[in-house]
Amino acid sequence: MSAMRFTSRRTVLRGMMGGTAVTVGLPLLDCFLNANGNALASGKPLPAVFGTWFGGLGFSQGFWEPKTTGANYTMAQQLVPLEPFRKKINVFSGLKLYSDGKPIQPHATGPAVCYTGDVESAPHLASLDSLIADAVGQDTRFRSLEVACHGAPDSFSRRSATVRNPAEPSPIAFYARVFGADFADPNAADFKPSPQIMLRKSVLSSVAEQRQRFMQDVGVADKARLDEYFTSLRELENQLQLQMQKPAPLEACSVPNKNEKEAPLGSVVDDAMENHRLFAALLAHTVACGQTRVFNLMLSSAQSNFRETGSADTFHVVTHEEGTDAVLGYQPKTYWFQQQTVEALRVFLMAFDGIKEGPGTLLDRCLIFNSTDTGYAKLHAIDNIPLMTFGSAAGRLKTGYHIAATGDSVTRVGLTCQQAMGMQVGRWGSGGNQTNKPFSELLV
Repeated sequence: MSAMRFTSRRTVLRGMMGGTAVTVGLPLLDCFLNANGNALASGKPLPAVFGTWFGGLGFSQGFWEPKTTGANYTMAQQLVPLEPFRKKINVFSGLKLYSDGKPIQPHATGPAVCYTGDVESAPHLASLDSLIADAVGQDTRFRSLEVACHGAPDSFSRRSATVRNPAEPSPIAFYARVFGADFADPNAADFKPSPQIMLRKSVLSSVAEQRQRFMQDVGVADKARLDEYFTSLRELENQLQLQMQKPAPLEACSVPNKNEKEAPLGSVVDDAMENHRLFAALLAHTVACGQTRVFNLMLSSAQSNFRETGSADTFHVVTHEEGTDAVLGYQPKTYWFQQQTVEALRVFLMAFDGIKEGPGTLLDRCLIFNSTDTGYAKLHAIDNIPLMTFGSAAGRLKTGYHIAATGDSVTRVGLTCQQAMGMQVGRWGSGGNQTNKPFSELLV
């Protein structure tokens, strides 16, 4: 293969990917639902949405686990702020991950298993959200969307060992990407696709045969890598095709307030919490407008560098150095940081539950997987890792349960999520974390 051929190809592909136009879809309004409000007027069920929400360094052991199991559990002390949503939350306690004799990588092994089912801290498998996006994300403008609230583009979302989906750390940039200047009024009498979209679609179509010929000239390893790359281009073609079609008119479609001011990007807790509030509202509107059916939000990194204003002590350092209060039974400052995570969850659930759809809410149509990196941050424990799910995946998952599954792998939750999202998968994970046991008592 000549150097000239590779250079030409790289130049063309770079031009195809640059400056992708943005449009905005529409929320599901009652006039587009059936009489019961639980399906589209055509009879098709409301599309379920999958999301992940990650906050580093867990909760305080003994203070987040409900004391009773099954339905109608009582919310434990640390999660009391989430009580208004208890009937839409499933709490899983006692879960762990299995190292298969490999060294535990602090703060990395937990998310690796929760998201990919693989104990390797640099897993070679696609993440849970990517698997689900392959199944449900092909007919939306964005296959998935990733955001991070702590100032860095961190994400656990990955297509493979070499392809990670970076997160957007700026609410303003995220707004511009989803609700940008190319917004097409769905209620206009005439609809004309953006000339830029038409041009990009034309360019991609014109090189389709070139792509096929190019694949015939490379070796097996390169063919695998190029197939992965060209798959992303085919997804872009599908997304452009969607934008060539007139969106259904829905009078109540509105764009979020673009004049909201984001906080400085970084590790100060107050700033991260404000940007999380903005991201929660933007994501809720993005999902309600049908722009994506898969998203990932990271409040803080696994090795959280959150700190209070004026303090150099990070959340991570505090978990290691702070002693346990003999009266309270927990580390007070660590507990305070963890309560910021709980408060962020409350704000997030309010944003999604505040959007009404038929007799329910947007949260009811979602299945959101909430995870963390450790069961006990002070010791980097991999036992009793707190996991929760929010929402019923449009009625496919029972909610309002506490399930104690002591000693089982965290992958049982991931397998349950995949099946609730309609995927025909019987097992998930690798090695000692592989499971064929979803929480079938929750599946409808």
